[in-house]
Amino acid sequence: MRVGVLALQGDVAEHSRALRALGVEARGVRTPDELDEVDAIVLPGGESTAIAHLLVTSGLLGPLTERLAGGMAAFGTCAGLVLLASSITDGRDGQPALGLLDVTVRRNGYGRQVASFETSCEVDGIGEVPAVFIRAPRVLAAGPGAEVLATLDLGDGPHPVLVRQGSVMGCSFHPELTGDRRLHAAFLELAASGAVSGPH
Repeated sequence: MRVGVLALQGDVAEHSRALRALGVEARGVRTPDELDEVDAIVLPGGESTAIAHLLVTSGLLGPLTERLAGGMAAFGTCAGLVLLASSITDGRDGQPALGLLDVTVRRNGYGRQVASFETSCEVDGIGEVPAVFIRAPRVLAAGPGAEVLATLDLGDGPHPVLVRQGSVMGCSFHPELTGDRRLHAAFLELAASGAVSGPH
């Protein structure tokens, strides 16, 4: 299985290292042709509005939307979660929401860069994992289509921080910035269980 990492902006190298540590081929995806060569994709953290803009200017938005609609597995972290959401409460005008996860998110919902923090979260079926939050999106609501796998309570009630819907996972935090590869491994299992080959 070949796993792409959307390489327009953000934590591309970190995700690629995590995937390679698990023994899979990781490829950067910057063009529609490169997208054709992968079987699953990671949408990394970064600046969601910049990534959304680059998806349009690179010509990737349409092909990526088509592949995801066809069942290609995807794992969105931080900004990647924003891209996969069905609704963005404070997105920029025209910012695309791919609608693969039945969640409403708020960009920078846990605060700006200076409010970054590290904690741990209990993930269903996996256990406690380290979680790094950097300008992280907050999931304000999860609809019936989204399965909540982990929550975080900072004193204002539990909020989802890891969700899954079909072959798509999204989390508010940055698993690629820790040495714990279990979430990447869970994504690879999800991708393998419902593998949808691309045009290659």
